[in-house]
Amino acid sequence: MSDDKTLTKIPHFDGHYDHWSELMENLLRAKGLWSLIENGFEEPKQETRLTEAQQAQLDDAKTKDHPVKHYLFQAIDTVFEQILDRRTAKIVWDSLKKKFGGNLKVKKSLLNALRREFEVLEMKRDETITEYFARVMVVANKMRSNGEEMTDTKIVEKILRTLTDKFTYVCVSIEESKDIETMSVDELQSTLVVHEQKFRRVHREDEDQVLKIEGRSNSTSRGRGSYRGRGRGRGRAVFNKATVECYKCHDLGHFQYECPNSSKEANYAELEEEDELLLMAYVELHETSRSDAWFVDSGCSNHMCGNSKMFSSLDTDFTHSVKLGNNTRMKVTGKGVIKLFLQGVCYTVSDVYCVPELKNNLLSVGQLQEKGVAILFKDGVCSLYHPLKGKMAESVMSANRMFILLGETPTTVVNENCFQVGSTDESILWHNRYGHLSYKGLHTLTDKNMVFGLPKISTPTSPCEACVKGKQHRNPIPKRSNWRATE
Repeated sequence: MSDDKTLTKIPHFDGHYDHWSELMENLLRAKGLWSLIENGFEEPKQETRLTEAQQAQLDDAKTKDHPVKHYLFQAIDTVFEQILDRRTAKIVWDSLKKKFGGNLKVKKSLLNALRREFEVLEMKRDETITEYFARVMVVANKMRSNGEEMTDTKIVEKILRTLTDKFTYVCVSIEESKDIETMSVDELQSTLVVHEQKFRRVHREDEDQVLKIEGRSNSTSRGRGSYRGRGRGRGRAVFNKATVECYKCHDLGHFQYECPNSSKEANYAELEEEDELLLMAYVELHETSRSDAWFVDSGCSNHMCGNSKMFSSLDTDFTHSVKLGNNTRMKVTGKGVIKLFLQGVCYTVSDVYCVPELKNNLLSVGQLQEKGVAILFKDGVCSLYHPLKGKMAESVMSANRMFILLGETPTTVVNENCFQVGSTDESILWHNRYGHLSYKGLHTLTDKNMVFGLPKISTPTSPCEACVKGKQHRNPIPKRSNWRATE
């Protein structure tokens, strides 16, 4: 008996009553104790006299009720104090069912939430087939426990719709070769797991091939003086790097890609321990001369702008210096705030350095991410997402592989004014409202009370200019021409 108790794993109550009650019922049925939960027993009143058989039956029920309560108390240790009446196991079970089982309205609300969760389920790119099936089945089992009819066909169709792009041709082949209506979830999972293992094997072979190619490229030499054997079966001479001539500087002892005199134009950030300087990438684009152009730069350590007029507020007491990728230095004359307009929305860019010698404006990717802005580089497009306002702007990669944002600064925004034309003469106003109706017609409407609220109309002294132009007659067409062509 002790061995049986030690091997028994009691399901712990986690707030999900339907799932827990199913596991607990199975455990109690296996122990032969479910009748105490289903039927229970009642203690007789003190005045009632029982026979020996009835008393023995009552004592046996009480004895068996203690193990059931022991299992329940171990399972509900987190909500044990919420159960007030704990006399019998049936009373404890019914109390849990009332508190956490919920009524029909609660189950319906929970089922609606589960339906929405089931609809928006999608496989993630870095997720395996087994992990995705586990997520789907957890939601499906919760829906089943709340009364939803979840057939295997419904789950299979859902999974085939929401797999990643690399499984597209697999889904098409499954739909063409097998009957989805009779296919089980386990059968679909085993089929997809086999294809997933094939994908991994092909991916590993590609990586091994890439490593082999890199190893061969590293063993090849570039430059004059490299030894190349001729013919078959001849021995190889010992490679001497001192005899290699660089194609760049024509010095001996190194290859072209190792040349110390080669100037690399790529953007980079440099850190020196001696000088506490700010880092930025060197950008020089002669074709871009607009002052409202901002370059999204991952090598720039801080936002920078060369036009002091673009700052809405500038602290000139702040001074610093920055070091570029070509080892030149520029002086920072201040730090301030710039209001940048992107797609009609004003954004405040703070902690921007004013560098008068800088020809282009730079937006630091690192500083944007510190402010909570999400930056996505995909398919040659850079997209910026505000944590609250959503998508801020996007930039298509230029010919020289740069991402440029064209915005509007407060200096370039033109104040738009709205003008209103007013008229004090109500007669002219109603004349215009009725589509330039004649004043005689307006008088008729007033005298015969054909329009309620129409004021007394008086004929103005000056005629309506629009009516005069509309009633002009064209000049008559002459019947005879004043001149004739001689030829």
